[in-house]
Amino acid sequence: MTQSSSSIFSLRSIALACTFALGAATAAHAAPDAKLLAAAEKAQPAVIENLKEMVLIESGSLNVDGLMKMADVVEGRLKAAGFKVERRKATAGAGADIVIGTMKGNGKRKIMLQGHMDTVYQPGILNSQPYKVDGNRIYGPGIADDKGGLAVMMASLKILADAGWRDYDTLTVLMNPDEEVGSVGSGELIATTADLHDTVLSFEPTAAKSVVKGESLLLGAAGIAQATLEVKGRASHAGAAPELGRNALYELSYQMLQTKDLAKDIPGVTLNWTVARAVGPINQITEKAQALGDVRITEPGAEKKLDAALQAKIASGKLIPDTETTVKVEVGRPAFVAGEKGRALAEKAQAIYKEIDRELALTPMTGGGTDAGYAGRSGKATVVESFGLAGFGYHARDEYIEVDSIVPRLYLVTRLLTEIGKGR
Repeated sequence: MTQSSSSIFSLRSIALACTFALGAATAAHAAPDAKLLAAAEKAQPAVIENLKEMVLIESGSLNVDGLMKMADVVEGRLKAAGFKVERRKATAGAGADIVIGTMKGNGKRKIMLQGHMDTVYQPGILNSQPYKVDGNRIYGPGIADDKGGLAVMMASLKILADAGWRDYDTLTVLMNPDEEVGSVGSGELIATTADLHDTVLSFEPTAAKSVVKGESLLLGAAGIAQATLEVKGRASHAGAAPELGRNALYELSYQMLQTKDLAKDIPGVTLNWTVARAVGPINQITEKAQALGDVRITEPGAEKKLDAALQAKIASGKLIPDTETTVKVEVGRPAFVAGEKGRALAEKAQAIYKEIDRELALTPMTGGGTDAGYAGRSGKATVVESFGLAGFGYHARDEYIEVDSIVPRLYLVTRLLTEIGKGR
């Protein structure tokens, strides 16, 4: 999940989702697919080994060497499952590789699976947050977000390949190296690739049961934008002639306070000023100052209404005469809304989880960003998010996954893919 959300799904929204009715909760459920369940159980030790291998590779979004090692690992595992694999350089950012695996089948559906190889952690993080196993938890930086998702994806594909499953027209896997910094060099590729498919499963983590009542799938996530507020004043000597200056820092502070609550009256958007900076020596009245704001969008067009409201408020008055203030809102990762088809697919997943006596909630919306927004941008593909492992602590200390979520998640993904392949 992206850091600016960050890509952290809010406990409030997840807890709210757990109160939603589970579509298959009261209905009689089918018996599990014994072969797939046995294969999932057999695969668990290999998944844990894969997790350890990946966690021991430090792969922060700017760590190109680590990201290349991650790409080598996932490329090898995809090839072992029979995929044709190519690597493309991200078009912006650090310039690490995007890994794309494709396989042709003999069915009708075009299916895409996506996840990300990067983490939010700085080099050397393993010195203070090492890989460790503690009962039902395995700890390590990035183990849930998103290396657990990658491990589930690759193991599920191997299980199905070993079973001879080919009930699809095209099966595509896309793993990018820059999700945590907004997918600046891969977002467009995700969007255009997803448009060639019928269904996209995205493998961000789900919340650990120790945090909320149970696991969930995600049906919506906020789009992310940035508001930039800039003030130009006039420099002068802070001791000898302060009255000749026009303090940009004062004006910036005033305008931040004037606009901090604007979004509360605009449905579908939030604004929080999170960064402020000024340029100049300490003995000079500040000439230039800038603030950056985190904007989250849950309704189409809400960011335009926010921009208009900001422009009007800035134009309505100033604290320091002879200063110039400008503001702009720039959209990055688009919002994700699963829609009716996505909900129907998620409800199918709920029924599959009931086969192994597990509940699966549906989270309608979160403030965190996800690459499912790019995959679902045009609305051509049916997209559902959060097929990764249950875990917590992403973007923080002591990130972990729950071991007892591995087999259920492998079963969920393999069963759901077979159902998608049947066109159900």
